[in-house]
Amino acid sequence: MTTHPLDAVIEIIEQGPHSAPALTLYALISTLEFKSQGYLFKLDKLKDLNAEQRQIAYALMEMMVDEQIGSEQWEAAKAKMDSLVRGG
Repeated sequence: MTTHPLDAVIEIIEQGPHSAPALTLYALISTLEFKSQGYLFKLDKLKDLNAEQRQIAYALMEMMVDEQIGSEQWEAAKAKMDSLVRGG
């Protein structure tokens, strides 16, 4: 995957803000912001994603492992996603 995972999610949301892949990846990103709650994400929602989209989800999980959640890049991308989902 050459596109940054956050950019890839924005692209998916732009294509269909209320599609299953957009909402699943958005939910994952939202969940990854709640470390104190153990990042509770219903893994069977990954079935709503195709193989390429699952790779994006895995890359997002790696961002959590690398403690990149809440970075400036993360916050900017999340704000854009919030706007797209709410406005879509």
